[in-house]
Amino acid sequence: MKTAPPWVDRSIYPFQSKWIKLGETELHYVDEGRGDVILFVHGTPEWSFAYRRVIQLLRAKYRCVALDLLGFGLSDKPPGEDYTCNGHAVRLRQFVEQLGIRQPTFVANDFGGGIALHYAVHHPDNVRAIVLSNTWCWSLRNDPHYARPIKIARSLFGRFLYLQMNFPVTVLMPSAYGDRRLLTRDTHRHYKRALPDAASRLSAYRFARELMDASPWWEDIRSRFSVLDQTPVLLLWGLGDKFIPPYELGKWQTAFRNATTRTFETAGHFIHEEKPEAMAQEIEKFLSPISSMR
Repeated sequence: MKTAPPWVDRSIYPFQSKWIKLGETELHYVDEGRGDVILFVHGTPEWSFAYRRVIQLLRAKYRCVALDLLGFGLSDKPPGEDYTCNGHAVRLRQFVEQLGIRQPTFVANDFGGGIALHYAVHHPDNVRAIVLSNTWCWSLRNDPHYARPIKIARSLFGRFLYLQMNFPVTVLMPSAYGDRRLLTRDTHRHYKRALPDAASRLSAYRFARELMDASPWWEDIRSRFSVLDQTPVLLLWGLGDKFIPPYELGKWQTAFRNATTRTFETAGHFIHEEKPEAMAQEIEKFLSPISSMR
C-alpha cells in the first residue's frame, strides 16, 4: 500500500494520503470532511500542502478535496508525460469523473486557475461556484510585465535554473510572499522536498514554458466565459503580489461582472499560505447562501 514519504510532517499536514490511478500514472490527493465539495487546484511550484490550513478550517462543514497535479507533490513524476496546461486539465476531468464529484466549488490559484476553468467552461452544469486567487486566463505574450520571465523560461539558462537549481521553489516562492517571514523553514522544506532533483522538476519547468505556449489555450477558455454567467464567482486577491499585478484583477472583474471581490493589502501571491484564516472565512461566507438555496 502506497504511503506518504517520511519527510511529510503530519503535525502540519494532518490528512490521510490517497492515490488514484489515471492511465499509467497515479495522482495523490486528500479528501477531508463531508458536505458540499470544495475542489482545490494548486499552481506552481505547489501541491495540496499549500491549502492545508484552509482545508482544516473548512472540513467541518465541507468535503475538501485537493489533488497534486501530475509532476507535483506526492503524485507521480514520470518523464515524457503531457505536462502542458491542457494535459493537466484533461487529468482534472478524469479525476472528477473517477471520484464521482458532483457540483464542486473550485478553489484555484496561479496556473490552477486556467486548469479549473477549462473544466468549468466545458462542464458548467457540474460546477456550483468558483473561487479564484491571483491567477489569469488570457494570453500574456504581449504584456511587457511578463516579457522578461517568458524570455528566461524559454532559454537554456532558464532550463538550467528550473531543473538544476529548483528556481521556482528556492527563489520565486519567497519573492512572491507579501511578507517573507510567513514562509517558515518547515513550510519551505515541504516544497523543496516535493521537487528534490532535476527529473522531478519537469512539470514545473513545463509550466514556465506555458507562459508563452499556452496563450491560445487560455484565450479559448476566455472566449467561453459566457457559459458561466449564472455561476457564482469569488475573487480573492493579494495586492502585494509582485508576479501577477493588481490590474489582472480588473480583467477578472470585467469578465465576471457579478463576482464578489475581496482584496488583501499585505498578502502576496499565496493568500492560502499568508492569510488562511481570512481566506477560509471569505469562502465560507460566500458559499453559505449558495448552499442554503439548494
